[in-house]
Amino acid sequence: METLQIHHDAARPALGEKPSGITGVVASGNLEVLLERVLDGTRCEVHIKTPVGGFDDVWRAVVADFIERHSPGGLRISINDGGARPDTVSLRLAQGVRLMEATE
Repeated sequence: METLQIHHDAARPALGEKPSGITGVVASGNLEVLLERVLDGTRCEVHIKTPVGGFDDVWRAVVADFIERHSPGGLRISINDGGARPDTVSLRLAQGVRLMEATE
């Protein structure tokens, strides 16, 4: 199991006030994304656990693109990967941010 920790500053805090959210199911061969509104301001942390090694550069590129597009400041994001493709990772991250914006 490989673990990556990526830290970024986003352009602005994530929208909404929902304290946490979860998308995806790791058991499906996909991935699970947990988002928690626990950081200050524009700071964003992404913690990744994956059984597939050697893709650090791909993970960093996908996360950097996500940060630029969605500005998830204030969120700690935990990803439990089951071998998902980069496009699926991007989709689940975007779904998670939308979930955090929801007013219920």
